[in-house]
Parts: sequence; C-alpha cells; structure tokens
Amino acid sequence: FSFSGLKTAVARWVEARADAGLPIPIEDVCASFADAVADVLTAKTIAACRAHDVDTLVLGGGFSANSQLREMAAARCADAGITLRLPPLRFCTDNGAMVAALGSAVVRRGLPPSSLDLPVDSSMPLTTVLV
Repeated sequence: FSFSGLKTAVARWVEARADAGLPIPIEDVCASFADAVADVLTAKTIAACRAHDVDTLVLGGGFSANSQLREMAAARCADAGITLRLPPLRFCTDNGAMVAALGSAVVRRGLPPSSLDLPVDSSMPLTTVLV
C-alpha cells in the first residue's frame, strides 16, 4: 500500500501551520497519522483476506509493532473470523534496519561488494550466515 498522498497532505498541513506561525501539535499529528495508516492497512487487508478466502493473517515489519495497528487488526480479524498471528515485538523490526545489519556484517567480513548490475531478486536466498 502506498501512503505517499497521506504523507504529502500531512507535510503540507504542517508547513502551512508553520508558515502561518501557528503551533504544530506534533503528538496529535503523529497519532492521527498512525491511526489513519492502521485503519487503511487493516481495512484493505481484511478485504483482501475475504476476497481470497484467506483465514489466517500474519503481520510483520516495523509498523507491526504499532499498538494501534495490533489492536485494530485483532478486532477486525475477530469480527471477520480470521486468525491473526502477531510476532513478538522484538521481531517487528524495520526491513531497512535488517538490510543495514546484513550490510554491516558483510563489510566487517571484508567481502567484496556486489556489482552494480546485480539483478533484483526478492526471493534470493542468503546462503551464508554472517555473524
């Protein structure tokens, strides 16, 4: 799902308030943004589960640690008869952080960088465990 329109709307609203010299209620803006994202994510995901006869939903990634998202997903899954699986919070990290950690391990090992023409392959396995 893309939230670029929502991000742009929030940024413009904040900029307009700043330009007008008005206070920006950061906590309220952040909470409202997170609530809007959780609402859209859960509504669209439940609709997709129903459309494809999926009876179990697994949340993952950094935003899956968000308590609003977890609560909303739990309520909506329960209403829809969908089993929700939530990983422990310690496993809900941002994908970018995981890629950076892997990159750091590669650099520490002194491995050569990939060539710039390396093709994109989202299912490429990691065949060597780097610690």
